[in-house]
Amino acid sequence: MSYDIDVPGAYRQSGIYVGRILKGEKPSELPVVRPTKFELAINLKTAKTLGLTVPTGMLAIADEVIE
Repeated sequence: MSYDIDVPGAYRQSGIYVGRILKGEKPSELPVVRPTKFELAINLKTAKTLGLTVPTGMLAIADEVIE
């Protein structure tokens, strides 16, 4: 199981920051932006190998289920 930030969203935000810096803004004056979207991925094959049962509620909210 993995719970991590939305990587494409983080890259997009990095590009926005670079653009603002290239337009002349000082990096020290830019606000710190934290990720707002996270992704949950569940690997059912690994869970089965470990003898774990993943609740159906977790499977329903997962962004990605690897079978």
